[in-house]
Amino acid sequence: MATATRKKKQPVKKAMPSGKGLTFEKVWALMQESAERSEREFEREKRERIEQFKQHEQEMKQKEEQLEKERKQKEEQLEKERKQKEEQLEKERKQKEEQLEKERKQKEEQLEKERKQKEEQYEREKKESDEKYRREKNEADKELMEIKRIVRRNSKQMGELHQRFGQLAEHLVAPGIAKRFNELGYNFSAMAPKGQKIFDAKTGKMKTEIDLILENGKTIMAVEVKTRPVIQDVEHHIKRLEILRDHRRGVNDQRKVQGAVAGAIYEDSVKEAVREAGMYVIEQSGDTMKIDMPDGFIPREW
Repeated sequence: MATATRKKKQPVKKAMPSGKGLTFEKVWALMQESAERSEREFEREKRERIEQFKQHEQEMKQKEEQLEKERKQKEEQLEKERKQKEEQLEKERKQKEEQLEKERKQKEEQLEKERKQKEEQYEREKKESDEKYRREKNEADKELMEIKRIVRRNSKQMGELHQRFGQLAEHLVAPGIAKRFNELGYNFSAMAPKGQKIFDAKTGKMKTEIDLILENGKTIMAVEVKTRPVIQDVEHHIKRLEILRDHRRGVNDQRKVQGAVAGAIYEDSVKEAVREAGMYVIEQSGDTMKIDMPDGFIPREW
């Protein structure tokens, strides 16, 4: 059965009225008709735009879904690569550890070998050293016996020397030294040619010994006698003078303490050190002693 094609009914265009016979009602009717056409056209455009927006929104949603899918695929790929990398690193780490452990064992074996070699070398050297020590000890024992014999001989000689040295203060220095100091105006009235020993009151131990002491009512002169004085003798005598001063102050003796160093052989540097310390230089001159005192010398008081 044939279907008849129906033609779309075209709207009848009304002819615009001419100016003749135009009334307010006709103008108003024309304006309403134009407004209705505009409203229909606006509704049609609005529906088209809504459809376009929905289509665009659908496309955006599809695109987001596609991006999300691609993102997940990318993450899965990265995670896979990360795991592969970790596995590779772990494998390399184990290989490195195995290599280091192997090298460590080899090093330990080498060190142990060297240690044993050194121990063997040490034992050999120790044995040789012990044998050498025994030989040298036997020789040293023989030399020691000879040294002891020499020491005994020298001790005897030193004893005789000390005895003669003591006699130096008693027989050489003492007789003329008081006279020399008295010439300087000291007027010493008492002399102890054999010196004085000072002991610690609490322990009873000897603190010092002075070779020769001269005294008057105001001054105590302590003299150190040496065959050949040296700088250390000057320093030691200063300490003796300090001990002597403290000892005398302890027994309420307020006299001033002075010092002198007597010697048979004097070096110029030692003389200078004695003078700088404020002590008298007493030097042998022939069979007697003289006080070597430069101009302007002022003795120190302790």
